[in-house]
Amino acid sequence: MRPSKRAPDELRAVSLERHVARYAEGSCLVKFGETHVLCTASLEEKAPPWLRGSGKGWVTAEYAMLPRATAERTRRESTSGKPSGRTQEIQRLIGRSLRSVVDLGQLSERQITLDCDVLQADGGTRTAAITGAWVALHDCIQWMKSRSIITGNPLRDHLAAISCGIVKGVPVIDLDYAEDSTAETDANFVMTGSGGLVEIQGTAEGKPFSEEELLALLKLAKNGISNLVSMQKAIIG
Repeated sequence: MRPSKRAPDELRAVSLERHVARYAEGSCLVKFGETHVLCTASLEEKAPPWLRGSGKGWVTAEYAMLPRATAERTRRESTSGKPSGRTQEIQRLIGRSLRSVVDLGQLSERQITLDCDVLQADGGTRTAAITGAWVALHDCIQWMKSRSIITGNPLRDHLAAISCGIVKGVPVIDLDYAEDSTAETDANFVMTGSGGLVEIQGTAEGKPFSEEELLALLKLAKNGISNLVSMQKAIIG
């Protein structure tokens, strides 16, 4: 039995709430159980320097955990002068995942920044951030279209992510911290609404995992992400 009493293929309670930040062009508060992440999308009327003159735009992300997102206070990374290696890795994952479903040419020379701030952490913060950031990005693009900033739809597909792992020999989905901290194998899957794989991150924390176990995790992830995409579709109408 899992600590949360869930079945191996059962997600935590998931919610997506739009328009939670007054000034952002798009925003979403996403909750995967006790993991809560605020995602905001901000439009800038200029591209990064390396894209100027190209006619293409950019989508990027920043990620941070609030000092009391965890049981003990953690120091703000801004006070140390630079983000940690973990933070840089996660925000790069979020950014490149979202770019996979955006036609950057249709943005022209503009940049959309997704800020993902973890309010409360209980495992799966990066996967929750990707799932909520897609909603914020969608609303930012709708905001642009409603003001005739763009005419087409650069957003080509839905995007969501979920964690899976092997805990006590059993493949399970959507690990909370109690499971994540003891899992023999920990993996994150990012997929599009049409079922395309964007990224897989998998690590054997204990003994190496087999091809059969990887396929079992992939099956769990596909079903879980299908459910998350259905939630996205329902919330955006």
